[in-house]
Amino acid sequence: MGAAIAEVARVFEAGERASVESDLRRCPELELARRVSGGDMGALEEVYRRYHVIVYTLCLRMTRNVAEAEDLSQDVFVNLHRALGSFRGEAALSTWIHRVTVNRVLMHFRRASARYEQVTEDGGPPPDRATPDAETSGPLSAERVALEKAVERLPPGYRAVFILHDVEGYEHDEVARLCGISSGTSKSQLHKARMKLRRMLRP
Repeated sequence: MGAAIAEVARVFEAGERASVESDLRRCPELELARRVSGGDMGALEEVYRRYHVIVYTLCLRMTRNVAEAEDLSQDVFVNLHRALGSFRGEAALSTWIHRVTVNRVLMHFRRASARYEQVTEDGGPPPDRATPDAETSGPLSAERVALEKAVERLPPGYRAVFILHDVEGYEHDEVARLCGISSGTSKSQLHKARMKLRRMLRP
């Protein structure tokens, strides 16, 4: 008798959980964001389910480093419950999370650049950077591999502007706002990034 009652309770709990998950999947973005900022872990799991691929792909595209992309994408979601308090529904949640992710990667670039300058000023060697595994990158042509390796070698500021403008499609005023620079600096850094890439890719 006790086992039967326990089984009924288990089935009931599973059905209740499935019902909650179904409600969350139909939940409007603004309401979902409010639930996350209020500490609803189920809502946070739903946000993760909807957007983790977008966040990880963007981190990988910008860093060209699997380990960094994994750490950064995890960091985005760990801190999302605080950040979502500022979401007002004026744009799609995917767009908002995209910008949050870009800002997190740019912050990472700035910190990495500061560490790099500190190390080189102290006379030590610059830190090594890992490259994406072939399995993660997928089948690529020799030209694409060469381009991605060249992009990795760009200074962090140039790389960020190049990826945001030429890969992600942001306009210069948006790049400037995201990177904390002027629109003119964005244009200048993009031009210099393209020139460096041409020199590195020249036969």
